[in-house]
Amino acid sequence: MNVSYVRGGFIALAVTASLTVAGCGADAEPKASPKPPTATQSSQQSAPSQEEPATGTPTEAAEPLLVAKGRKGVELAIESAERDAGGFLTIKGRLSNPSGSSVVLPGEMRGNETEVVKHGLSLGGASLIDPVGKKRYYVLRDTDGRPLTTTGLDSLGPGKSTAVFMQFPAPPASTTEVSFQLPTFEPATLKLS
Repeated sequence: MNVSYVRGGFIALAVTASLTVAGCGADAEPKASPKPPTATQSSQQSAPSQEEPATGTPTEAAEPLLVAKGRKGVELAIESAERDAGGFLTIKGRLSNPSGSSVVLPGEMRGNETEVVKHGLSLGGASLIDPVGKKRYYVLRDTDGRPLTTTGLDSLGPGKSTAVFMQFPAPPASTTEVSFQLPTFEPATLKLS
């Protein structure tokens, strides 16, 4: 065995083995030693896998429009805010728990309106504030009072995340920036295109 050390902290290991089998009657060649993993392979194997969306396609590494910090380290990363021709603004993102322990999501996120509260834990308490137009936009509700947002939220395991959405009335096209607010989260500025 020949071991040589290379600068920069990398160790190159060259294994030279020669086996001579005499009088054993073995016809098979000796097996080659497996190659040690490279630094890249080693880091890929030890890195935790990321959760994929329900479609089974890998998540894209797009820069979020904003990241709002909540209680117990929970984060809401808003990945898109799209206006449509019907006069709505749909916000999509991921609610994540980067901590090492499970987190029960706070009930305050759903707001305190009676119609919204009776439909379970959601992001129904979210609002957008247009400081220039001096208006507040709330998550839309259907005719039964259900918020047009992700519902059924209760807890997130350690290192887990879930896709979420919220739909609002769209601010005027001249409004390019709003304050995003969700109970128990720090307010954050959201740029609109």
